[in-house]
Amino acid sequence: MAVLGMGALRAALPRGMRLLGVDPGSKTIGLALSDVGLMLATPFAQIPRGKLGVNAKALARIVAEQEVGGLVVGLPLSMDGTAGPAAQAARDWTHAIAAALGLQAAMWDERLSSAAANRVLIGEMDLSRARRAQLVDAMAASYMLQAALDASSGCLP
Repeated sequence: MAVLGMGALRAALPRGMRLLGVDPGSKTIGLALSDVGLMLATPFAQIPRGKLGVNAKALARIVAEQEVGGLVVGLPLSMDGTAGPAAQAARDWTHAIAAALGLQAAMWDERLSSAAANRVLIGEMDLSRARRAQLVDAMAASYMLQAALDASSGCLP
């Protein structure tokens, strides 16, 4: 399946379908869901990062149960905005997972998404380190997906 720009993915999404935000880390994959109106992203879950086939099966269940029509995958750019080896690995993984799921995907800059999620979990929610570890990847996926939704909504200045 194709990896599109965020605007094109949004335009191609069938009516009433959600987007799944995916933050593929080295140990876990954070997941977030949009609402069907594509206005709000919500943390959903974390799954262990494993072989592509195992991850594809887990994601396929979520896609079917949650009526997901497309993926927004985090793109790990360097702080200066350049794409390094991690970004290329993320692009390769995105192409493979989109093909395995039969969904179109877009990639979105995920810089500082984990830092923002940790700031909320520590500062506003005052969670323990163990509890933060259980939530941070899904929160980071939500942060990234919300940024993509906001930027592609057409209502930003």
